[in-house]
Amino acid sequence: MAKDKQEKADGGLRSLLRVPQGGVSLADFDTRATPGDPGGKAMAKAETAQVRQQLAELQERLFAQSTSGDPRCLLLVLQGMDTSGKGGTVKHVASGLNPTGVRVKAFKTPTDEELSHPFLWRIRKALPAPGEIGVFDRSHYEDVLITRVHDLVPRATWSRRYGVINRFEQSLADDGVTVVKIFLHIGYQEQKERLVARLDNPAKHWKFNDGDIAERARWPAYQEAYEAALDRCSTDSAPWYLVPADRKWYRNWAVAKLLLEHLELIGPEYPKAGFDVAASRAALLGT
Repeated sequence: MAKDKQEKADGGLRSLLRVPQGGVSLADFDTRATPGDPGGKAMAKAETAQVRQQLAELQERLFAQSTSGDPRCLLLVLQGMDTSGKGGTVKHVASGLNPTGVRVKAFKTPTDEELSHPFLWRIRKALPAPGEIGVFDRSHYEDVLITRVHDLVPRATWSRRYGVINRFEQSLADDGVTVVKIFLHIGYQEQKERLVARLDNPAKHWKFNDGDIAERARWPAYQEAYEAALDRCSTDSAPWYLVPADRKWYRNWAVAKLLLEHLELIGPEYPKAGFDVAASRAALLGT
């Protein structure tokens, strides 16, 4: 299809994978699709390796420019159903980055202390500092997903949170944080196969929980909750991107490319020296 209409008029994957406005139906998106892929699995894997090198260079520039007072940083938010590959994506995409400039946070069930504060309290504590790349494995969106599906808070409470989230993300953008939100869209049958694979591999038993089976019974409710979050919280400042996640090679490639495109938009540059380089060099050579 002409490379997906020239990746939507050269808008890259940002245009191709951005969640459309006007309502979202996840059933309309093929979880095995590979929009914009460079030509199949082998090509995607090779390009992912190249993208990692580009990401490493841009990461260094991003951190370097922060030393001169530039406040910009990037926050990658990964959401998806269990087994959609949030952890695997972090592993593959961030493997070439300097760990000192990456802040990864996997949000688990809130602690008693976290529950005693507003729901964004623990999120604010984990935000990346200037020059850093932050990665959220799950995020503040759990407070309009699992809380909604399991009736953990009243409807009036979680329904107000969409607006709170939008204002929060706008404030991040105003402060120089590029927010990249990606929904890893996995199919119902694919999830089943991945859960069975965990049971069939003793080395993966630690990843399985009996609750995973019960959660599958709530699949329609989760799809509805995700549709609401994608629809109500995809803004110009912090849009949602939908990445089909049944094919792991495509998922990894697409997330890496989206991250690259956003770092290129930031356009980080090495800061100019604030001293006389020639004089310092001469002084050093004289020691």
